[in-house]
Amino acid sequence: MTDRYSQLVNNPLGRVVAKNVGLPQPVELERFSPGDPVISGPVVVGAAPGGRLGDVLRAWEDAGEQPKALVFDATGIGSSAELVELYRFFHPRIRELAVSGRVVVLGTPPDDAGGVGAATAQRALEGFTRSVGKEVRRGATSQLVYVAPGAEDAIDSTLRFLLSPKSAYVSGQVVRIGRPKTLPVVDWQQPLARTVALVTGAARGIGKAIAETMTRDGAHVVTLDVAGDVELELDITSGDAPARVAEHLTDRHGGVDIVVHNAGVTRDKTLGRMTEDLWSGLMDINLSSAERIDERLLDGVLRENGRIVGVSSISGIAGNAGQANYATSKAGVIGRVRALAPILAERGATINAVAPGFIETKMTAEMPFATREAGRRMNSMAQGGLPIDVAETVAWFASPGSGGVNGNVVRVCGQSLLGA
Repeated sequence: MTDRYSQLVNNPLGRVVAKNVGLPQPVELERFSPGDPVISGPVVVGAAPGGRLGDVLRAWEDAGEQPKALVFDATGIGSSAELVELYRFFHPRIRELAVSGRVVVLGTPPDDAGGVGAATAQRALEGFTRSVGKEVRRGATSQLVYVAPGAEDAIDSTLRFLLSPKSAYVSGQVVRIGRPKTLPVVDWQQPLARTVALVTGAARGIGKAIAETMTRDGAHVVTLDVAGDVELELDITSGDAPARVAEHLTDRHGGVDIVVHNAGVTRDKTLGRMTEDLWSGLMDINLSSAERIDERLLDGVLRENGRIVGVSSISGIAGNAGQANYATSKAGVIGRVRALAPILAERGATINAVAPGFIETKMTAEMPFATREAGRRMNSMAQGGLPIDVAETVAWFASPGSGGVNGNVVRVCGQSLLGA
């Protein structure tokens, strides 16, 4: 979609005017193209004394003049006084970070930190990384990755995503990595090779981008929607939908490895003006149908080490006027992730969710001008994201190398000023 404001403030005259009056100046974000390296530039790695990720991170270190990424192992920080190690590493380097650069801090989950002081210090890392994400600007991002003890060898997939242009519109996020049941060898050029993926709501928009991205990464994608150029044309709210989905996947593909619940609608009204049909119809599409389909697929159709990914929304985190039904359904997606994660972990499977913010789609293009512009600018990137940004995040969750990434909700919102 055309963003005329970005075009205006990035031409020579507009750049001068925007700078003088303090207007946001969004840069064009770097995004991944097949054949690109993980990261195009130097990676500077540092660590607090006593960190446990040195051996893993050493392979990423690539010295150079202007860092494209700053990666810091904070797992050794065991008290508030030791948080000064963050300052000592980042202070002399942060202003040198390249355009579309990356900041990644790795810590220990507070519950596993060993003592009140260590837990306090590790939780403090969240405030640091989110603040950095709002300072670096120029298309740069900042993330925190909590690595559980014993999961040190399971971080490669996540680092590849967060350091690469695939995470262009993901910033200020906290990712938790646990110890996976298995640690497979992954072909990083085709990480989803020999997998079967189901994507609902795949005929257009974000769903279509998800299907195309997973196909690019080697998956055979079963596209599902109520109509359109899809493999399985089906209304997911119909009573026989779970059985028909299971039958299709079993008979034609022998099962499924990845399930992406993307199908969803908005039916906006303030609560006092909303009919029960608007409430119940939306809830069935956005949440209840996914519950029913999962219940059927978990009965022998989803393969061992399978992946389930839900599409939530920043509305499900922050709420939104006129979207009580939608926000409720999307918060429910998050609740389902939290509840199912430990259950799926027992079989080596995972469940995670993406929570998109303002994404440039046909729907957002039809918003009133003021609402659309506010959505675009109220984030650290000062611009809207693209469907590919959501799709890349889903593909990372779906990777066989992401077995330790379970129970996460990652916002794809350019670090929106709304929500936590």
